[in-house]
Amino acid sequence: MLLLNKILPIIFLPLGFTLLCLLAGLLLRNRFYVLLGMLVLLAFSMPLVSDFLMRSVEVGTGRVALSRVGKADAIVVLSGMIVTVEGAPLGEWGDAVDRFDGGIELFKAGKAPLLLFTRGQVPWQPDAVPEGELLAKRALLLGVPQSAIRLTGKVGNTADEAVAVRAALGAATKGVPKRILLVTSAFHLRRATFLFERAGFEVTPFPVDYYPDEKGGLTVLRFLPNAEALAGSEKALREVIGLLFYRVRSLVGMD
Repeated sequence: MLLLNKILPIIFLPLGFTLLCLLAGLLLRNRFYVLLGMLVLLAFSMPLVSDFLMRSVEVGTGRVALSRVGKADAIVVLSGMIVTVEGAPLGEWGDAVDRFDGGIELFKAGKAPLLLFTRGQVPWQPDAVPEGELLAKRALLLGVPQSAIRLTGKVGNTADEAVAVRAALGAATKGVPKRILLVTSAFHLRRATFLFERAGFEVTPFPVDYYPDEKGGLTVLRFLPNAEALAGSEKALREVIGLLFYRVRSLVGMD
């Protein structure tokens, strides 16, 4: 199921759609499909389009001041920020390192007595150390006491994380929602909040890892396609597809 969740959305993303159009154009010998695919790829590779899409899916416009954050039962930091590298026993930071920083900041500000990391691990990397274990070690180095750190079982995606966190915090047996501070990337927060609320949590979102804000105004560079902009567009569209998938699944009672 995890593999399907990761692979199936590709055909709805710009790069996958373009490849399908090119294939259709070659098989049917029809230039329309080739042109359509190239136009789609060009559009979603523009920084102007990519920035618009990322702003549309992000929650908030910047970090919430710690003074405005209420207390909760636990701080939950979602996986997705560690890159496994030979010779780096604790891994190296990826783009979403702000998730870890945000969780540490909340804990040191006394917003919750527990700091929980998820043991993120994809099935095609069975020998990799689950991410949460590496994050827990990093938290210990920053002075977070062992007694305050919690880890879930192994998880492969956000839906798994919601269920695993519920089990780790004992919410399933106590029968009452746990108040959590949910720390994840701003673009990912809508989907994550939906899944955690559906799992029975009272969620206070704490968005981090905002997409870079272009201050240069509307220039010709905003229309020039590049790979980074395409990656941003696909990241935003993947979030939209994921949220729609889980909302529809919930409506039809597939959970």
